Order: sequence, then structure tokens, then C-alpha cells
Amino acid sequence: MSTETLARARTSGAALVDRVRLLGVSARERVQPAIDRAKPLLDRVRPVLEVVQPAGWVVLVAGVLAWWAGRRFGWFELVVVAIACLVALAIAVAFVIGRSDYRIGLELTKHRVVVGSRAVGRIEVTSTAAHVQLPTEIELPVGASGATFGLPRLAAGETHEELFTVPTARRAVIPVGPVRSVRGDGLGLLRREKRWTETIELFVHPRTVPLHGAVSGFLKDLEGKPTRDLSPSDVSFHALREYAPGDDRRHVHWKTTARTGRLMVRQFEETRRSHLVLVLSTAAADYDDPEEFELAVSVAGSLGLQALREERDVTVLLQGQTVRGQTGGRLLDELTRVEMAARPVRLAELAREVGEQVPDASAAVLLHGATVPPALVHLAGTRLPIDVRSLAVRCVPGATVQRRTLADLTTLDLGKLADLPSAMRRVRT
Repeated sequence: MSTETLARARTSGAALVDRVRLLGVSARERVQPAIDRAKPLLDRVRPVLEVVQPAGWVVLVAGVLAWWAGRRFGWFELVVVAIACLVALAIAVAFVIGRSDYRIGLELTKHRVVVGSRAVGRIEVTSTAAHVQLPTEIELPVGASGATFGLPRLAAGETHEELFTVPTARRAVIPVGPVRSVRGDGLGLLRREKRWTETIELFVHPRTVPLHGAVSGFLKDLEGKPTRDLSPSDVSFHALREYAPGDDRRHVHWKTTARTGRLMVRQFEETRRSHLVLVLSTAAADYDDPEEFELAVSVAGSLGLQALREERDVTVLLQGQTVRGQTGGRLLDELTRVEMAARPVRLAELAREVGEQVPDASAAVLLHGATVPPALVHLAGTRLPIDVRSLAVRCVPGATVQRRTLADLTTLDLGKLADLPSAMRRVRT
């Protein structure tokens, strides 16, 4: 085939593609107005169609087909089946029609609880109708499950109250609500729902233990960490310089001023507060089972809370996320959302980010599970900044507390959360 023929074929193919594209655009332009006109009708019909459940559609289709086949072939039995299906649907319609007039409130006694503690809530339903309202059901989704309460017959202005308990066996953020009233028939053909409240989040915080100053021994720089940035006022003295307009006269060094005949003031180095970085690996490959990860999260929460009590800065470094612990509540809220993930970023790669993400860090704690070998833990320690004091905590439920040293890195084996205070005191010695 010659070059001219190939060029002609390509030209004709491109022209065909352009024609098809133009036809598609033309068809879309013709159909779009019809879709726009039908949209208001669809918006009105959609709530009605959502009432019909899968079983209802099956009964409706079966009834229509039975009626058609019975009339077509003269089978009286199929006509009877069709009538039965349509009667069942008609009865179901009687159960879902009607208006519900309620004022429903959803409350939790506490929005933040610790794993294993009691979380109680209350639903208060008040009838706002001018007549008696028939019994119905209300549903309360709680996480992936939910609860159903039977609402009795309520007179005008009457109030009904239901108490419920939320399971808190594991750390999680549990969405509670919204409360829905439900009307439906016993066969499940039709179901009508109405939403009455918004969703409330319940934070189930990880367990933590008080350390009673155990972190102070790990963070020895109580007066802060000096930097190369100069300041006219701080606690770390740097040098004397000549007075400049605007300087605080409280920092005038009078002896040097008298000796030199010039007004001299003190100059200081800026200092930083001790900054604790908790490097928490969320890679599933760094843990043998979820219990190890839960122990690591609890250790992170305990260390972070104690550092905040001692008015130190706290940052939790995760894969793809950095959490600044401004308050204890916010720190635990963020730790409650943390989950394991099958990600390739493991502990050693995460430790490298400390210098980039937290340049003013003064101490770092690496938290991991049993599957991280000592060689990789040592590698993670070498990737931390040189001037950062480091500690690695290996969280293995049931293990005995042991302290080891890998070059400049101190490691701890921790088997239960209650051993953390004594384990941290071992680091101080």
C-alpha cells in the first residue's frame, strides 16, 4: 500500500471519527432539553418509588404478569394470584400513608468516653399533632448496626422517652443517628422513612495511663532548646551589643556601659520548648495483630497527654498525616480516628520525615509492633536528626518489659499499658 493511500485512509478515518463525535454531540443536545423537562417530574416521583421495597417490586411485577397471562390464556388461577398480589399492595399502602408530627431530640450523656466505659443516650419524642397518633417504629443507626424502638400511641402533646447504651468495646468514632420514624407493612412490601435528627459522633478514646512526670526524665531540656536565632529578650544569654532605638532598657548592661562610655544591652538566643514527636506506624506490615496496634495507640496517647500536662509541644507523625496535639482532648480525638492500613511506608521511612515535618523536635518515640526486626528499628533510629533524643517502643501484648540499646537508640519491649510508667522510669536511669 502506497504512502498516498495510507494518508487517504487516515484522512477518511479521522473524518469518520469527527462525524461520529458530531452525531453524539447533536444527539446529546436534542435529548438534554427533554431530560431537563423531565427532571422536576422525576424529583417528584422518586420519593414515591423509594417507598417500594424489593419485595414490593417483585409482588407488583408478579401481579401484572399473572394478570396478563391469566387473561391471555384463560387461566383463572393466575387471575386469582394477580388479585392477591394487588390486594397485598393495596393493604401495604394503607400502612404507609398518613402524616407524622413529632418533635424528636437525640442526646448523648458524653460525647467522649474511654474504651470499655458506659456510653448512654436518650431519645425524646413529643407529639406535635392535634390528634392521637398511632403506634409506629423509630430507628437509630449506631455505627454499622442500629436499634429499633416501638413508639406507642401518643396523644397531642404527649412525650415518650427511650434510653439506649452504645457498645464501647473498641476504640472508634461511632456515628449515632439520625433518628428515623418508619412506617411499613408486615410483609415488607412498602417502607416509608422520615429523618428527624442529625448524626452525632461518639469518640471512644484509647485507654491511657498517667505517667506522673516519667516523661520529664526523657525530656531533660527543661529550660528549652537554644537556637541560632537572636532575640532581644529570652533566657539564653548570647552577647552584648550597642543600644538601638526601641530596645528594652531593662536589658541594659550598666557595668559595661560605664566602662565603655556607650549604652550596651544584652542580646539573647531564642529558645524553644521541648517538643516530643510520637512516630506511630500505621502500616499493617509492622504489626502481628490489631491488639499490638491498639497498644501502640494507647502508648502514644499516654505519652502525649503527659507531655501536654508538662506544657510541652507534642506532634504525632503518621503515614501521610501530622497531628499537632494542642489539647489533650483534640490529641485523643485524632488518635481515635487512626486506623491500620496496608501501605508500603513503614517505620524507617516514617522516621526520615521527622526532620522535615518537625524541625524543632527535641525527642522522638518510635512506636511499632513485633514484626519490625531490630535491624530496621536501628535503621529508623539513624534516620532521626542527630540532636533528637530517641526511644523505640515495641508493643507486643503479653511481653515482659525489657530495655535494650541499639547503638545510640534505646528500645523498650512493652507487654501491657500498665507497665508504661515503670518502663519510662527505666529510660531515665
